[in-house]
Amino acid sequence: MALAVVVPVAALAYVVRAGVGPVVRWDERVSKAATDYTRLHTGLYDALLFWQELAQPRWVYLAGTLVCVWVWPHGARGRALWGFGTMLASWVIANLSKLAVQRARPVVEDALVHAGGTSFPSGHAFASAAGTTTITILLWPVLGPVGRVVVVAVSVLFTLTTAADRVLLGAHYPSDVVGGILLGVTVPVASYLGYRGWTAVREHTPDPEA
Repeated sequence: MALAVVVPVAALAYVVRAGVGPVVRWDERVSKAATDYTRLHTGLYDALLFWQELAQPRWVYLAGTLVCVWVWPHGARGRALWGFGTMLASWVIANLSKLAVQRARPVVEDALVHAGGTSFPSGHAFASAAGTTTITILLWPVLGPVGRVVVVAVSVLFTLTTAADRVLLGAHYPSDVVGGILLGVTVPVASYLGYRGWTAVREHTPDPEA
């Protein structure tokens, strides 16, 4: 699963890093239109700044860590350790991806925010997708049908709102947030599939001392 997503994301990263093709032209048009719209709506701009701080990776991963702490005494220590380790890996992968691609951030006239670092993938979008996906997986066994729908809906809404926030503020191009979401969802899902497979092998491996 990881390879199935990483390959197209790597191709997207190559295209945007090279700065050619329809994707880059689309990025620039959408970024300009989005920031122009935000500039005309002061209330929206204030709300976007608030959301930018709320969706900082450190807060998202802190929320995920608190969920890990909560599930720990509920007979899910292995899952709690998996969740914490996966979020740590997500943070590392997001930063390594930025270093590898080295895409410059959008150049916006009369910039709305001054974000440092590189642009692809979006760290906010990556963390939102990775954090909410990890939290969803952690809570899934203890939730009923309604609770599962609510958690999934909130996770999707949170991630998409964060993605829109980055584009509307001119901090990222649309392709940056697309890449961030794809990788952010893939890391915890692929990690969990590996964790489940490893757990199944351990449960079915005979004890040599038995």
